[in-house]
Amino acid sequence: MLSTTHPEPGAADEIESRLACRIAGAAPGGDPQAEGEFYRLMAPRVRRYGLRHLRDRHAADDLMQQVMVLTIEHLRHHRVLETARVVSFVFGACRMTVLQMRRGEQRRQDLLHDNADMLGIADIAVAPRLDHVRVTSCLEGLPERERSVLVMSFYAELPAAEVGDSLGLTPGNVRVLRHRGIARLRDCVNGARSVS
Repeated sequence: MLSTTHPEPGAADEIESRLACRIAGAAPGGDPQAEGEFYRLMAPRVRRYGLRHLRDRHAADDLMQQVMVLTIEHLRHHRVLETARVVSFVFGACRMTVLQMRRGEQRRQDLLHDNADMLGIADIAVAPRLDHVRVTSCLEGLPERERSVLVMSFYAELPAAEVGDSLGLTPGNVRVLRHRGIARLRDCVNGARSVS
């Protein structure tokens, strides 16, 4: 269970607490209306937390996705001990996830540093028909987490689980970031738009 040290929720958190109770008490099919409303209220707050602590909008979006999925799953399976303090649970999850993301970023930096010489060799091996400068520029323009996932997936040929372990992500998050990164890279190389 996640523990928090946040204060007792105030009146402003009563709606979130009521929605959390509805989600936790729903039939096996769930309560999509309550979950949607809970997400609508809490997701922007989680994203603001991410922007303040991670200072990167892509990382803040990832944090928002991870924490909201985690919270709703915990509510559905009765793993939030006090639904009345669900807002404290959410921000405790934010704090823990940010710490994991920072550890993953440090591991990523260490991997890139340790393999810098090999990455140069990989650039030489790109097929001649590609615009090397354009591909490199587009890859460098990707958000750091997407770039790391692509490098580890396609250069190091690591499966999603190993990439996730190295970066502090779940395999599902790795697949989402890989899909998003490939789409941005393709658009950039084709000149459709910038990756940023």
